[in-house]
Amino acid sequence: MIPKDPVMLLSFVNLKLRDYYQNLDALCEDLDVDKAEIMEKLAAIDYFYDAGKNQFV
Repeated sequence: MIPKDPVMLLSFVNLKLRDYYQNLDALCEDLDVDKAEIMEKLAAIDYFYDAGKNQFV
């Protein structure tokens, strides 16, 4: 359901966070995805969740 490629995942997640979800927990719960897995995949390309900005930077 979510992109496997880390760069595509970054774009997908940041778009969803910006337009639909107030935080990463809400996104993961609604889409039934593993938060740790998303964070691990994006950390591999040096992106980390910033709760204040509600996006991966």
